[in-house]
Amino acid sequence: MEPLASKLRPTKLADFVGQEHLVGKGKPLALAIADKRLFSFILWGPPGTGKTTLARIYANALNAHLYELSAVSAGKEDIRAIVEDRSILDQRPKVLFLDEIHRFNKAQQDFLLPYVESGVLSLVGATTENPSFEVIPALLSRCRVFVLNELSEEEMEKIIIRAARNLKIKINKKARAWLAAMANGDARQAITVLENAHQLYGATLTVAALQETIQSKFLRFDKKGEEHYNVISAFIKSMRAGDADAALYYMARMLDAGEDPKFIARRMVVFASEDIGLAQPTALVVANDVFRAVETIGLPECAINLAHGVCYLAGAPKSRHSYDALQAAQADVKQHGNLPVPLRLRNAPTKLMKDLGYHEGYEKYGKESYLPERLAKIDRKYLKYNKDKKEKGNK
Repeated sequence: MEPLASKLRPTKLADFVGQEHLVGKGKPLALAIADKRLFSFILWGPPGTGKTTLARIYANALNAHLYELSAVSAGKEDIRAIVEDRSILDQRPKVLFLDEIHRFNKAQQDFLLPYVESGVLSLVGATTENPSFEVIPALLSRCRVFVLNELSEEEMEKIIIRAARNLKIKINKKARAWLAAMANGDARQAITVLENAHQLYGATLTVAALQETIQSKFLRFDKKGEEHYNVISAFIKSMRAGDADAALYYMARMLDAGEDPKFIARRMVVFASEDIGLAQPTALVVANDVFRAVETIGLPECAINLAHGVCYLAGAPKSRHSYDALQAAQADVKQHGNLPVPLRLRNAPTKLMKDLGYHEGYEKYGKESYLPERLAKIDRKYLKYNKDKKEKGNK
């Protein structure tokens, strides 16, 4: 029987919920669909945020032949079969939707490249991983990248209400809010829980019924869905707390579930700067070396390199000062925009610029603030860190 999440999948943009920055009025995907623009692009975002749905809406709007493959099971022969498909008698364009494109290795992506480059195929890739790391530069340069966000709880409630109407069930506001929060921006997961709860508990659903459903043996979450994010979150939090035992457990659990070891290693590189930072700067060196070792060695032996890195990072002193400083600086950039650079800090390659005061008064090691005037006046300080007093624990 077709899952409810599949039945409810919108077929036109007017029914699509979320991703207003892409599909709202005047936004890039909305314009592309309205104008029937044929091009290749990659949809990058968490599970259940509409990647497959957008690919289908796009292909349908262009009246294209849509081929759907999963990079987990597809290979070169599948691509070749699409290119050489003799059953197509008209001149409609061919659009290939390649789910989990990050699972294609370099050789497979190299094989796909000339067909995308020549326009034989228009590629719509979908990935939960950063395409900068997982898609070869030549292919990435021929695709636009659209970033999808987790659905907000308000957007999730709209989808839950739509699903409840389809099932003809009653779910009160409190239960809807609980389900929207639990699903963590994943519409497919919310609909699946609702459908299973309906099968188990009938036409009236409460928070308790939903909670029992999640614990029920009838429901199995995709290991790349919510559980994937729960475990990586537990992994990071364990290292942050200095609990190497727990971090090793979650690392082993991810590897056993088939997680790409490079994904784990990349999170460790981020952690080294975000959570250890200035307290032990060499942590970034170690994390980067672990990542290179994982790339070079591969499974199963690279698990030893990961374990080495996890134990080191968990035991390192922690400081989030550089991360917090970055967040504060980014907030000022967002709030104040492009503030004028002080004249004394500007380059002065021409006489006119010198006459206007560019570079005048600049001192290499001056004590005056180098920030734009508006921020200097309020004595803005981002980095609040005493290198002689390193933090031992989490901030």
